[in-house]
Amino acid sequence: WPNEAETGDFIVGVIGDENVFNTLKQWYDGKPRGTKKYVIRKLEAPGEAAECQVVYVGKSKNKVFDDIKTSTTGKSVLTITDGNGLGQKGSCINFKVIDGKLKFELNQGTVNASNLKVSGQLSSMAIVI
Repeated sequence: WPNEAETGDFIVGVIGDENVFNTLKQWYDGKPRGTKKYVIRKLEAPGEAAECQVVYVGKSKNKVFDDIKTSTTGKSVLTITDGNGLGQKGSCINFKVIDGKLKFELNQGTVNASNLKVSGQLSSMAIVI
């Protein structure tokens, strides 16, 4: 993240998936991440995504992805989705099942536009779109 040296929290927002929220909250909330600490936040509205560094959009909220994308455009926010076609719509990372196996798409254009960098190792495992 480009603002790594700034003070403050590293906010991970979750919208539309209670299980993911609860798991992240249990494992990471309040724990250190370099000079920052993780804050796991349940998002109630798409506009709240702009305050986060990472946003996970659960399947039940795929219909609001366009609003989330609009609120995070121009910001260094990694969007992660789990929905058909959302990688092409502009999610940074989109999970999908292919031949019974969980895989992920990486939208390099969206990652670049978000001023983020992805390791070569992660890129090599992804379906790059």
